[in-house]
Amino acid sequence: MIGHHSIFIFILGGTAFFLFGMSIASENLQNLAANQIRASIAKLSNRPILGVMAGIIITVIMQSSGAVTSMLVGLGTAGVITLPQVMGIIIGTGVGTTVTTQLLSLNVAVFGLPIFAVAFSIHFWTTRKSLSRVMQAVMGFGLMFWGLEVIGWGTADLKQTEFFTASLEHLRSNPMAMLAISAVFTAFVHSSAAVIGIAMAMASSHLITLNDAFYWVYGANLGTTATAIIAATGSNTIGRQVAWSHCFYKTLMVCLFYYLTPYMAQLIASDSPIRDVANAHLLFNAAGAIIFFPFIRPGAALIEKIFPPSAHEKEFTVKYLDRIHFESPSVVLAHAERECLRMADIVISMIKDSIRILDDDDTDLADDLRSRDNKVDLLNREISRFITKFIDNNDGVMHRQMVRLFSFASDLESAADVIDNSILDLARKKHSLKVEFSSEGWSELKGLHTAVMEVASLSVSCFQLQSKDLAAKVVFKKRVIRKMEKTMREAHIERLVQGRADTINTSSIHLDVLNDYRRVVGLLANHVYTFLRGTENFNVSRGED
Repeated sequence: MIGHHSIFIFILGGTAFFLFGMSIASENLQNLAANQIRASIAKLSNRPILGVMAGIIITVIMQSSGAVTSMLVGLGTAGVITLPQVMGIIIGTGVGTTVTTQLLSLNVAVFGLPIFAVAFSIHFWTTRKSLSRVMQAVMGFGLMFWGLEVIGWGTADLKQTEFFTASLEHLRSNPMAMLAISAVFTAFVHSSAAVIGIAMAMASSHLITLNDAFYWVYGANLGTTATAIIAATGSNTIGRQVAWSHCFYKTLMVCLFYYLTPYMAQLIASDSPIRDVANAHLLFNAAGAIIFFPFIRPGAALIEKIFPPSAHEKEFTVKYLDRIHFESPSVVLAHAERECLRMADIVISMIKDSIRILDDDDTDLADDLRSRDNKVDLLNREISRFITKFIDNNDGVMHRQMVRLFSFASDLESAADVIDNSILDLARKKHSLKVEFSSEGWSELKGLHTAVMEVASLSVSCFQLQSKDLAAKVVFKKRVIRKMEKTMREAHIERLVQGRADTINTSSIHLDVLNDYRRVVGLLANHVYTFLRGTENFNVSRGED
């Protein structure tokens, strides 16, 4: 017993503080940089060294290699990335986790409560949202340090517990069991840093040796792969490839280093047990990254052979983008335009069905909309890759045409994302709250939706025919929709003032849908300004909103 609590309460409580602090730090750091992280990942291509560096940085920000690989699984499922693009990131995540453990080893535990108190004071008094998020992240680190100190209090007296010391002796004679226990515990708490932190505390209390700590390190690294594997359940081929490549990479590392453990422990042993455990974690991941870096591309190819696309996933792919070099730029452009029109048809179908999902809680329709968005992502990626192969070799009119097509495909993909990421979420929120739009509000939304569909059709026709008259009509309709949206907002506010219950219940959803439809129109109208530049009669500019 320590004070009024048992040593096990201190260990459990300290672990809870540590995990809670890590979740707070991770959540706020992700909120500060989530969009930049996703954009950076999606842009990585054939630069493995940049991928490794990105993996390190992103893992430091997100405070979890499992969270990073889960994000990669999500991006792979959405068709935003491919396995070869992110193999470097997967290797980098392991090195990124060592930054946290190195920080924990610097005897910062005693500063945990002061750090938390100062950060909380600033967070409590500030009115700046960005500063508040930063301070919440710092509060999370403070709780992590404090949790490590509390764990240390508990483990310091564990040597007096005969059952625990006997169990450790048994595990010491069976390293594989020690590795398995730490792996299962890591998978349960979703944090390798927490398990490494516990190993540090036990090493500091001389409950385990550095040799034993290596097996904890191995287990922690294996256990963290469970997060991505669970996230990949039900995902597509790329999602499964990402998750299992992470698992295979960690497993190969453990198999490689397992029998070298005594030599590595002798190599890094010092007078500081806590530093030794952190350095063991660093050595394992850094050495693994160096050894496996040259095999990134062969490894990706092997995983792709082990987990090939299913017959169902092979059904949808590009139709007109042949993987050969065309002599004529006009042929290149024609093929890309045909593929872009396929993409536009899918986006228009998503816009058409978006009003249905707001009215009817149809899970099959929701899944189908997500599937269509994935198809749009795939086509946009393939069109972009196709055009970039030829764009640098052409100038003048042909170059401008390729840029126009590239931009239109990107805007189509963004419009599909508005349906998938925003309107679907609003529909889910509406149905879960069991609320209904007012009759007037629903009529307004249907009227706006009809106008949006008209703009979408005109926009695609303008893209196909390259007509100034159609471009002018799109701009005119866009202005009409802007006025419609403003009028509808004012009518909605009037109903709020009247105290209409159905209007109050759906207010935020209603206004967000209005805004989303206006965003879709803005995206679909972007390309038409190309045809109207220098045309004074239409009095338009590209930056108009």
